[in-house]
Amino acid sequence: MSLKFQKELQLLVADQVISEEISNKISAYYDLKKQKQPNKLMTIFGIFGSLLIGAGIILMLAHNWDDFSRMTKTILAFVPLIIGQIVAGYSLLKDKSRVWKEASGTFLFFAVGASISLVSQIYNISGDLGDFLKTWTLLCIPLVYLLRSNAVALLSILVGTYYAAEVGIWSYRSNNTPWFYILFVAALLPHYWLQVKEHISANTTTILNWILPASIAVGLGGFILDSSELGFIMYITLFGVYYNIGKLPVFEKIRTLRNGFLILGSLGTTILLMIFTFKWPWEELFDKWVYHSQEFYISCVFGVIAISALLYRVGKNGIKSINLFQVSFILFWVLFFLVAVNPFIAMICANVLVFTLGITAIKIGSDKLNFGILNYGLLIVSILIICRFFDTDMSFVVRGLLFVIVGAGFFFTNYIMFKKQRRKQII
Repeated sequence: MSLKFQKELQLLVADQVISEEISNKISAYYDLKKQKQPNKLMTIFGIFGSLLIGAGIILMLAHNWDDFSRMTKTILAFVPLIIGQIVAGYSLLKDKSRVWKEASGTFLFFAVGASISLVSQIYNISGDLGDFLKTWTLLCIPLVYLLRSNAVALLSILVGTYYAAEVGIWSYRSNNTPWFYILFVAALLPHYWLQVKEHISANTTTILNWILPASIAVGLGGFILDSSELGFIMYITLFGVYYNIGKLPVFEKIRTLRNGFLILGSLGTTILLMIFTFKWPWEELFDKWVYHSQEFYISCVFGVIAISALLYRVGKNGIKSINLFQVSFILFWVLFFLVAVNPFIAMICANVLVFTLGITAIKIGSDKLNFGILNYGLLIVSILIICRFFDTDMSFVVRGLLFVIVGAGFFFTNYIMFKKQRRKQII
């Protein structure tokens, strides 16, 4: 318990707000709670120590690798794996601390990758990078649940994302789809959900709140094949999924900056819609796509997930709790499949939608007295106005006046918000 908190307790006792006995019970409670919490610094050092030890062993072996016989090389290839399994098994059997489990899991994760690559090199086993990453991830995902390791979960997400990018994005000419990436994400979701339910405010959960949606956004690019124009539908619907997940009741307990789903969903939706405020996307992107394609089917799956989360929110909090960001993907579907036959009308509707999103963000920020959300809404409106400078024939005087008006809007809106916040604090 911190010295400042102890002084506060002493002050409460001196002012006869609480008794000495209650003060001692509070102190004992927080001291016991602190003892049960894992040492975050030791966990970080344990993970980095495992990485350095593994790297050192590999470097020492690599220095004299060519001088070893094939049998010696094979034995040495399995040594890190055996050591990692022994340490991880010891951590499980003795029920060691979180530091032990995270460190042993990290070491074993890289030992698996090193053993696979060394055996393949020794015996000239054919295969490409995608196959190696897939095998590595499949073998290590069970460690997430055996050791309850967040470090292994993060590493599995990163290597799985690398697999999706290698197979589906960088090897785009092969027209391969990284279907195993869906298996990786599905296998890790139970662990992530358990973290959200039990440790929603933990730093590791915050990292997962950002890494997981970012990984899916990157991996989704590997599922775009012939109907690339439908990729916009895939991504706008995915960001709709993110935003609606971020609005679920379980995430209301944390700060906005810890909610990666909400922020990425909002930013992704705004950026994609901003692109469609120009006329050229509507004129150039609608002559190739087909309904019977995997891009369309994936978009439909995302649509079902987003609408399910939206309906759950409505069932819990009522229709008035829904804002425009949560239904933007539905409106874009209408624009894309129905209004796009007339590019000019579609462009106008997209501009109106983005402008309304900006006003929505301003209202949300004003209602919550949140300067970040308020200025985010002002920024959306400002960028929309700036974008219109590039495809309109306004004079420089009009453009200058608009900049002045936007700047004044930033100042006065924040000033009014500040005064409103001060009045609430006084009351």
